[in-house]
Amino acid sequence: MMIPKGIKDRPVEFAQPVQIVSGIGALCALAAVGTGLILMVATGHAAPAILGIVAGIYLLFSLKVADQWEKVAVLRLGRYQGLRGPGPFHIIPVIDRLSSFVDQRIRVTDVTAESALTRDTVPVNVDAIVFWVVWNAEKCILEVEDFTAAIALSAQTALRESIGRHELAQMITERELLGRELQKILDEKTNGWGITVQSVEIRDVHIPAALEDAMSRQAQAERERQARIILGTAETEISEKFAAASVVYENNPTALHLRAMNMLYEALKEKGSMVIVPSSAVETMGLGGSLATAALNRQGPVVQR
Repeated sequence: MMIPKGIKDRPVEFAQPVQIVSGIGALCALAAVGTGLILMVATGHAAPAILGIVAGIYLLFSLKVADQWEKVAVLRLGRYQGLRGPGPFHIIPVIDRLSSFVDQRIRVTDVTAESALTRDTVPVNVDAIVFWVVWNAEKCILEVEDFTAAIALSAQTALRESIGRHELAQMITERELLGRELQKILDEKTNGWGITVQSVEIRDVHIPAALEDAMSRQAQAERERQARIILGTAETEISEKFAAASVVYENNPTALHLRAMNMLYEALKEKGSMVIVPSSAVETMGLGGSLATAALNRQGPVVQR
């Protein structure tokens, strides 16, 4: 079967081929032929062997087996007779014909939409996974010629339509919403086929390299703008605090002197540090004696001779 473009083939077969000969049919056929040969040897007549061979051929092509997760339709002279399976079942060779075995386990189909345009005219490649299951094998066999290809093509078409209704930012940030929308669209279409789409997951959204670089530079510029806004806000708050402190120091010179002395003390705590203070500030705050005392204390006791 031809795989449409944009649909990836899976190693698991969705519709199993018709069994020409089953294992249980071959075993019963060997038993019938062996019994006929034994009777022929015992009786000395060829009739038991002929009957055994005929019975073996009949059993070989009439006994079939369906696995636990499989269903198959029986057509008698072209008319639908019913479903068979799971387990062994019997058909009439030549008169009865079997459809392909339908696997009723959960299936997975990979779908890709290449160079699809979003609502804001951005070309993207989108990879999606569709999880679906056959809940009514009768409808699936009788209503659809090839339900696996129908699911894959419907999923690809719905994916392209959904991409055209959304902008690029929505597809990147709202993948779950896009997946639920696709699941609803596909389930409404496939429910009449006896198929239920359980979920659709958007695996990846590929954008052109040039656009990706432009989006990266835009994000970097936005972060720099936010950093500048935060820095400017901090400078404004600091200036307001300084303005409030200046009002307090204006009416209280002693508090201003204490603040200046505390700043000098913090600077002199570091070993080997040097602080240059204008002489006018020293005279105004009366720091000459204080600085001299601090210097003598750092040099140690003075020895008199």
